[in-house]
Amino acid sequence: MNWFIRFFSSSIGKKFLVATTGLFLISFLVVHCLVNAAIFYNDGGKTFTIWAHFMATNVVIRTIEIVLVLAFIAHIVQGLWLWKTNRDARPVKYLVNKPGANSTWYSRSMALLGTIILLFLVVHTSNFWIPNRTNQFLHGEELPLYEMMLEKFQHPVEVIIYLVGCFSLFWHLLHGFKSAFQSLGLNYVKYNALINYSGIAFAVIVPFILAMMPVAIYLQWIR
Repeated sequence: MNWFIRFFSSSIGKKFLVATTGLFLISFLVVHCLVNAAIFYNDGGKTFTIWAHFMATNVVIRTIEIVLVLAFIAHIVQGLWLWKTNRDARPVKYLVNKPGANSTWYSRSMALLGTIILLFLVVHTSNFWIPNRTNQFLHGEELPLYEMMLEKFQHPVEVIIYLVGCFSLFWHLLHGFKSAFQSLGLNYVKYNALINYSGIAFAVIVPFILAMMPVAIYLQWIR
């Protein structure tokens, strides 16, 4: 047991935890994106409602939600801890410092991007997930999520908040996807190009689909 505690207290252990929770959250993003993309059927929300009902009532999914919340907390806490540890390890800045020569701005801004995403998630869950789960618990029925989306995204401020969140998610994934594989030691030369291009594609496609949802509703492409 002591080795377990020592491992996850070390820098390598923290990186391992951030990477594994990050990949788990990436798998959640795939499912979340597919379910939300059902609105693009533009069938009055019928397809979306079917999938949303499945996600809200399936026992396995509801159990995974608990793991998902724990993964979010672990990912955020360990990520901020790593950022602080790295910052404290170099308290005096170099006289000549050209960070852009060795790394991208978004790789150096993961803590900031993660914080923006966290604030976005607070808004997002407050808009939909928390009210729906609360109503299920208190009254035993789901809220009309599709109609709630149509109403919520008539307001430009809400749309802008979602665009900022998705834009931050793009940059966070652009570095985090590849970084997770490196932290887990899965950065073989033979597969590095595949991992890199897959990460870029994922970072573009998923946030784009999620961002188009409020935009399409606001512009009344979806009714």
